[in-house]
Amino acid sequence: MKQEALTRWTVENAAELYGIRGWGSGYFDISPKGEVIVRPNGRNNRTEISLMTLVDECRARNLNMPVLVRFSNILASRIEEINESFRRAIQEAGYKGEYRGVYPIKVNQQREIVEDITEYGRPYHHGLEAGSKTELMAALAYMEDPEAFVICNGYKDEEFIDLALRAQKTGIRAMIVIEMPGELELIAKCAERLKMRPHLGLRAKLSSRAGGHWDSSGGDRSKFGLDASQIIEMADELRRRNLLDCLEMLHYHLGSQVSDIRKIRQALREACCFYVELAREGAPMGVINLGGGLAVDYDGSHTNFLCSANYSIYEYAADVVEVLRRAVDEAGIRHPTIVTESGRATVAHHSVLIFNVLHVRRFEPHSIPARLAPQCSETLENLMEVWTSLSPRNVQEAYHDAVFYRDEIRETFLQGHLSLRERALAEAIFWRIICSISGMIKGRKYIPDEMEGLEAAIADVYYGNFSVFQSLPDFWAVDQLFPLMPIHRLHQRPTRNGVLADITCDSDGKIDRFIDLHDIKTVLPLHEMNGEEYYLGAFLVGAYQETIGDMHNLFGNTNVLHVRIGEDGSIERRRMIKGDSIDEILRYMEYDPTEMVARVRERLDEAVRGNRLSRKEAQQFLSVYRSGISGYTYFEK
Repeated sequence: MKQEALTRWTVENAAELYGIRGWGSGYFDISPKGEVIVRPNGRNNRTEISLMTLVDECRARNLNMPVLVRFSNILASRIEEINESFRRAIQEAGYKGEYRGVYPIKVNQQREIVEDITEYGRPYHHGLEAGSKTELMAALAYMEDPEAFVICNGYKDEEFIDLALRAQKTGIRAMIVIEMPGELELIAKCAERLKMRPHLGLRAKLSSRAGGHWDSSGGDRSKFGLDASQIIEMADELRRRNLLDCLEMLHYHLGSQVSDIRKIRQALREACCFYVELAREGAPMGVINLGGGLAVDYDGSHTNFLCSANYSIYEYAADVVEVLRRAVDEAGIRHPTIVTESGRATVAHHSVLIFNVLHVRRFEPHSIPARLAPQCSETLENLMEVWTSLSPRNVQEAYHDAVFYRDEIRETFLQGHLSLRERALAEAIFWRIICSISGMIKGRKYIPDEMEGLEAAIADVYYGNFSVFQSLPDFWAVDQLFPLMPIHRLHQRPTRNGVLADITCDSDGKIDRFIDLHDIKTVLPLHEMNGEEYYLGAFLVGAYQETIGDMHNLFGNTNVLHVRIGEDGSIERRRMIKGDSIDEILRYMEYDPTEMVARVRERLDEAVRGNRLSRKEAQQFLSVYRSGISGYTYFEK
């Protein structure tokens, strides 16, 4: 009984194994049935729905996998948490200014998301940030709150500036951020023509750096912003043009996913010095914009690891308020409005990619004989001796010997002195040794560096119905880790270790690094395939992935289910968006599907005339081709 208790598997074991209660931030958990559930209003609300319920919903509506599920309620919850955290921090610190959140459209530009953010952000006057003319047009169409900011960043031509200034006349609080010295000339020209006073900000180029993937966003060599000399020159030029009274905001951007709160505090202290000096120059100021950087804890470790954060949203807000209050109080100036452009922290949690596993390539070493045939090669005998003498006490020596003899056998084979049959036997013996060593060293506190990759070397390959390049491009491009796990069967112990491969033909189309509380895992615990569909989920994929995904192998956008969950756990509102069809992708790449069908028909007619196909076979081929060209770009069943 005691042994049974030790080996019994529960959903609590699964929750710990996959770390869901760390990175899930209260939005994701596991039900007693062993299914991943979503609590779309966060940990303080018991409303929940199983992801498998949504899979069934998709099946019933012929929405094939992969499907990206977006939860509107989670967006509302994130906006509420960011704004309420600042409200509480401001109240507790006795801060006299306000907080205004701003969502950068570039983080996820989908219309449904921008619509939801403006709807759920209205009680908090949560605004939008536009970094291009196209994004500004989207912002102007959906921003109806006169108290919310529309921050205008990025490169700006005359049309961009003209549009932002005209928006001010309609009651939109558009703030034009000067990021390069030459922009002031255009702004002044447009403002004079329209006979209006612009709302202006300056972007400072700080010396502070964030570290990590986006370290180049800050520092002396950052792409945007004005250094100290340029800021003074800009203040003088604004004064000369009688526009200094239009300068209201200091803006800076440390970088995305800043995992260490000390870096945030350090950068803000530097920015406060710029802000105070601009106020002393005579600019009215009143707004300080920290840009983005509020990190997402992708692995649940609550550390300063690149894919984590060693602070909560409230700790971020409290530190920002404290540093800013101290700086402006010492300078004797009024407390400014605080703006943050927290995009990743707003939208990352609300999207889950669900995909099915199409096939598994199991790693199973071939059987080997109890003894070798007479007169086999001496090296093969030596390798067999390593296998028969292997024990937990000599694993390191055995590993080195096995690799040495394996390499020697391969070289002998290349020289033509070893048969293919003998090489095959040698490979089987070698992998038997590696499998045994991997099992013997599992759980040891110290594992030699050369043996750390053994678990991954013998992992199964699970082929998922998705494209890394389309749906998880940051994994491939910047080594971003996302939580991945089965979304059902979690009441059962996973007995296999696997890596994931997508359905592209690119060798980079794989996932072989997974989140872990202490490090990065090279395998993911998974279940045996049992003849039924097996579904996995990639979580926290709402930031950037939809926007920057590409069409490698011409796999297009996935199907999307955009839902809002009611208080009783029912689907209160749904919008199903069909993923790209093959003909849509072909047209995007400048093919003409109609012409393609005609070309195939001509080739079939030629084959019929040459008696290579019957007329019936040609018609069947053309029917399959026509049907396929209008189908989903992913695997369909």
